Amino acid sequence: MKSLFGAGVALATMLASSAFAAEKKYDQGASDTEIRIGQTVPYSGPASYGGTIGRIQVPYFEDLNARGGINGRKVKLISLDDAYSPPKTVEATRRLVESDGVLATWFSMGTAPQVAVQKYLFSKKVPQLMVSTGSPHWNEPKKFPLTVSALGLYSTEARAFGRWLTGHKPDAKVAILYQNDDLGREYVADFKKALGDKGKGMIVAEASYDITDPTIDSQLVKLANSGADVFYNVTVGKFVSQSLRKTSELGWKPLHYLVGVSTSRPLLKAAGFENAKGLRSLVYIRQPTDAEWQNDPLVKEYQAFRAKHTPTVDPGDAVGFMAWGGARMLEELLKRCGDNLTRENMMTQLKGMSGYAPAHFLPGVTFEISADDYEPVRTFFFAEFNGETWVRGKEPVNR
Repeated sequence: MKSLFGAGVALATMLASSAFAAEKKYDQGASDTEIRIGQTVPYSGPASYGGTIGRIQVPYFEDLNARGGINGRKVKLISLDDAYSPPKTVEATRRLVESDGVLATWFSMGTAPQVAVQKYLFSKKVPQLMVSTGSPHWNEPKKFPLTVSALGLYSTEARAFGRWLTGHKPDAKVAILYQNDDLGREYVADFKKALGDKGKGMIVAEASYDITDPTIDSQLVKLANSGADVFYNVTVGKFVSQSLRKTSELGWKPLHYLVGVSTSRPLLKAAGFENAKGLRSLVYIRQPTDAEWQNDPLVKEYQAFRAKHTPTVDPGDAVGFMAWGGARMLEELLKRCGDNLTRENMMTQLKGMSGYAPAHFLPGVTFEISADDYEPVRTFFFAEFNGETWVRGKEPVNR
């Protein structure tokens, strides 16, 4: 009898263990002890400011792991330098998938670099999540159901400003400066579409630059001499600061619209805040050193983290704050996945996060995607820089 009883207990234990094990589901990159996530960002090269993403997110998960990880698992974020070069992005992404065996990619940066690997990642069934660009390429859920953006789409912002311009300044003479890549061309194409028939004849001058150019002085001289009274400024990184300084130096005083991805305080500071006064933009991200947020609990938590783990990151850099908010979002997503760490469940849980308010978003702005619409940001605010801070309009601008 004792022998039979012992055998019964052993069998029951084995069945219970099997049932528990069956509840756990893993794809490549996940196990009982670890979750591997990949990322490519430019730590070097002409867009090296984007390396701030990795400099914030890697220590975020190292700190989280020291506190026990997520559901008992350590999160290993493998962040590789691609120098904002599509061929290097392809090489690094293949390593992440085929050698490091990541479950998904997260917050990788750059329109052209990420377009270069989109088809590859889809062919490998690897989710390309929260891409750190606002290209319309990321809102094609039928064609690329595994790719989702982290940013407001450039097309939505461009259309919103175009509509505002035709409605409020129909006699405008517009000069355009843009980066000669997918980012710049997409901003310009959708802006022109928004102008439509009402805007015919509005654009009096255009100039472009390559990201490897040392300066954009000659382009700005051309635009300033065009007689334009509106400047649609589609620059990023160091070219933002250069454009603000040169515009001031030339004594050109148009209505100056700067694209939302370039409104971070360090870029304006490098140009001199006095040269940035009067800038207009559409915003949806908090500027972490603006007076408005100094007592905000999330901003305080970020600044404490940054000071401890990455003190070389400028406290006013919205890219750093955005990266921190993005890391918190990945933590939340992985918690929701529980023990079902499959790529299919990651996508299901991410779609279920519609209505989630990332830490870096302005109040009233939430992350939104659905099965047939992957546009993550649908609410913006017009804002003007007063020489110290961005002053937002009270009424939201919806897509």
